[in-house]
Amino acid sequence: MKNTLNNFLADEHGATAIEYGLIAAGIALAIITVVNGMGSRLSAKFGSISSSLR
Repeated sequence: MKNTLNNFLADEHGATAIEYGLIAAGIALAIITVVNGMGSRLSAKFGSISSSLR
């Protein structure tokens, strides 16, 4: 029983998956931030173009 518990605690396969998950979450957060910022600027630009055409 003690040997099984030691083997479980020494196993690091799950840690790699968690690290990749954290990296993917960080990249997704960066993409969302950039797209949100660009969306606001594009909305303002299209509003300006729309008012210029009227």
